[in-house]
Amino acid sequence: MKILKLSTLFTLLLAFALQGTLQAQVLRDLQYFRAADQTGLNVFETPKTTDVDFDGVRVRIGGSNTLQFQGVTQSNDLDDVFELGPNFNLATSNLDIDVQLDRGVRMHLRTYLSSRHHAQPYVKGGYLQVDRLDFIQDDFLSDIMDVVTIKFGHMEINYGDNHFRRSDNAHTIFNPFVGNYIMDSFTTEVGGEVYYQNNGIIAMLGMTNGKLNQSTREPAPGAIKTNVSLVGKVGFDRQLNEDLRVRVTGSFYHAGKSARTYLYAGDRAGSRYYNIMTDNASEFRIPRIDPGFSTELTAIMINPFVKFQGLEFYGVFETVSGQNRNAETADRTFNQYGAELLYRLGNNEEFYVGGRYNLVSGELASGEEIDVSRINVGGGWFMTKNILTKVEYVTQTWDGYNPGSRFEGAEFGGLMIEAVISF
Repeated sequence: MKILKLSTLFTLLLAFALQGTLQAQVLRDLQYFRAADQTGLNVFETPKTTDVDFDGVRVRIGGSNTLQFQGVTQSNDLDDVFELGPNFNLATSNLDIDVQLDRGVRMHLRTYLSSRHHAQPYVKGGYLQVDRLDFIQDDFLSDIMDVVTIKFGHMEINYGDNHFRRSDNAHTIFNPFVGNYIMDSFTTEVGGEVYYQNNGIIAMLGMTNGKLNQSTREPAPGAIKTNVSLVGKVGFDRQLNEDLRVRVTGSFYHAGKSARTYLYAGDRAGSRYYNIMTDNASEFRIPRIDPGFSTELTAIMINPFVKFQGLEFYGVFETVSGQNRNAETADRTFNQYGAELLYRLGNNEEFYVGGRYNLVSGELASGEEIDVSRINVGGGWFMTKNILTKVEYVTQTWDGYNPGSRFEGAEFGGLMIEAVISF
């Protein structure tokens, strides 16, 4: 009861601090748009139907604010990790600008105003999404565009379904827990994706330049040049009846010869668990795992999602292979497994409880065969569709590391509370 009172208290304080912003902002509906609040839960690709008419350019200013209270402890076999005390992490904030430019043509831009890794605001990325071609001619190729979406920009790529449920800096309202998956597949690259959605069938094919940081400079003679990367997805997503929805997707991402790949090192915001096993600011992604594949990476992810009334299951199977260009001539492989089971209750499913299990196994470039596992147990309360408070108990262990490694016998665990505002 004390934990729930504490989480409610600091959620309300955070909400009141931004009350003026929320009241002054009149949020506008856009076409083919995933809402940033509770109504956007379990929306994956933006739908191909809309009940919003285009009546001129619309600008929608939105954002997210998140704060965690962290009360965890940590240890390892070397007994050389520092003590962690209960306290608040850095408050993070996002600014979203979405613009309806024409019928079926929309722009999105996200800026991180405050993030763990950067003290200054910076643009995460953005894209142009085209669902109609009326700007060429009224109803131009309308039969095709009824099922096709074109998306391009310097943007978050649609590999797997994890990124639809992950915390994106301050935008954490879609994540039922505090942390993202241990092997966090997320990157922003310049490219384009073409979607087909019809009667529950989903297909997508995209291409990017493979670069997180953009440059037109050619590599030095003999150095590796980054080639294009390919990304694709096929799946099925349908509400079979009033009570049952089933979605299953399979995705791939392939990077050829590259100076560096960013699929597991593209998040600039960092882990939501702070100061775990390190006090080095450059290691802001720990306790996540980066397999260390810098060239010729191939990743495949399969995600089942089943929702029966209030009961919700989401699963992850992922396998990735590749090499470190400086140290290896043969591929290594990492596998990731995940399962979430939630129960949502209330008139508007404003409450939920559940758990997540996550395991990553693979071979490091050093030859160590490691297993890293995490368990999250907790719940949340949508006080309004824009305000969420979460409470969880988390524990993570590292196994298989060589003697002398700081991760030999390492573990952390404890209480996390997170307050979220998203609009």
